[in-house]
Amino acid sequence: MGKNLKVAVYPGSFDPLTNGHIDIIDRGCKIFDKVIIAVLHNPSKKALFSVEERVTMIKETFNHTDSIEVDSFGGLLVDYAEMRGAIALLRGMRAISDFENEFQMALMNRSLSREVQTVFLMTGLRWIFTSSSIIKEAAQFGGDISGMVSNPVMLKLEEKFETLKKR
Repeated sequence: MGKNLKVAVYPGSFDPLTNGHIDIIDRGCKIFDKVIIAVLHNPSKKALFSVEERVTMIKETFNHTDSIEVDSFGGLLVDYAEMRGAIALLRGMRAISDFENEFQMALMNRSLSREVQTVFLMTGLRWIFTSSSIIKEAAQFGGDISGMVSNPVMLKLEEKFETLKKR
């Protein structure tokens, strides 16, 4: 990675990736030369998809876009960001309810690393009420989520819930 590239890390569980996430990523690509989508290993959270499945869905969604890289990580986010040469953490906020938690995390990350800034982007109005958990619930009960996720994610959700129904 070139020294002059402005790299941001966009961390999250992405279980699954939503069009709200995609909106933040697309807009982040207009600010930064490269956005690394970093899927968090969080063993304490019960995820629908494995980290590997999430990474694959995200890669399929962005289909080799040069300014986007997909990776996974565990441990401290700022350590990962520094290791990857990132200057910023990209975060999306949907509503005022996100603010307190995001602000706390940003302050903690800032105290751990003065080199990595946190950049907040407000989610597009269209996606303000969209979340991975709401999308999973709608998909589980056969709701039409086609306008809320990418095609690769929609296909994986249908496949996952069909598999779970057969158990």
